[in-house]
Amino acid sequence: MITGLSGSGKSTAAKTLEDIGYFCVDNLPVDLVPKLIELVEAGGSELSRLALVIDLRQRKFFPKYTAILNSLELHDTSFEILFLDARDEVLIRRYSETRRQHPLAPSGSVIDGITREREELQEIKRIADRVINTSDITVHQLRDEIRKIYSQFQADRLKIVINSFGFGKGLPLESDMVFDVRFLPNPYFVETLKSRIGLDDEVRDWVLSKDTTARFLKKLEEMLEFLLPLYISEGKQYFTLSIGCTGGRHRSVVVSEYIANKLARMGYSGVQVKHRELGI
Repeated sequence: MITGLSGSGKSTAAKTLEDIGYFCVDNLPVDLVPKLIELVEAGGSELSRLALVIDLRQRKFFPKYTAILNSLELHDTSFEILFLDARDEVLIRRYSETRRQHPLAPSGSVIDGITREREELQEIKRIADRVINTSDITVHQLRDEIRKIYSQFQADRLKIVINSFGFGKGLPLESDMVFDVRFLPNPYFVETLKSRIGLDDEVRDWVLSKDTTARFLKKLEEMLEFLLPLYISEGKQYFTLSIGCTGGRHRSVVVSEYIANKLARMGYSGVQVKHRELGI
């Protein structure tokens, strides 16, 4: 359960948990919490990890939170309360920057709303399993902290898709980065390889045997080895690398498979490879 002061970073925490595999629900009506737990119990592993954002928008929750938490224990549900906090002056500044009204002071001053909210959340903060004060940390640092605490896959925080394609049919729209490998020697002009595809051993070995290919792959590996950790540190969750040649059946397929295998050896598990022009 994610709770805490308005403006302390609950939305960021929820989005981060969602990125690492949690099913997140914001502001779920309190009467539906037991129903959701029953759905989880009946639904198997797909809904095994939940994150519920519950704050003072749910006025009915806090007077009876003890009974609700006890009911979770009766369901043999393992749960944890994450409380996000920040100093008053930081919360005031954040509200000033976003020009939002405090939910507990729609017609009054922000500090009045913060004071009231802090008083009403005092007890739930006392029993919280974790309290994170976000006053002096950035959004990126908060994301990193949430991942560090709750992610089961510390070494695999970036989902990578590698697309091979042919330029004749256009660029893949989902691409984050595109490489044009039409400069590589083309097996299409080798009679015995023309009708084959880049997944065949003969085509792969022919393309990889060329000096130009070896030099290019070395530079591409070095670039990805440099870039991917930086993307992760900035909170990037998805990265799509598209590699194109003329027809999308030979060179781009070979290079895509090679890079996918290289990334796997570098520790990036679950890299997905798609070959658009091969239909796989």
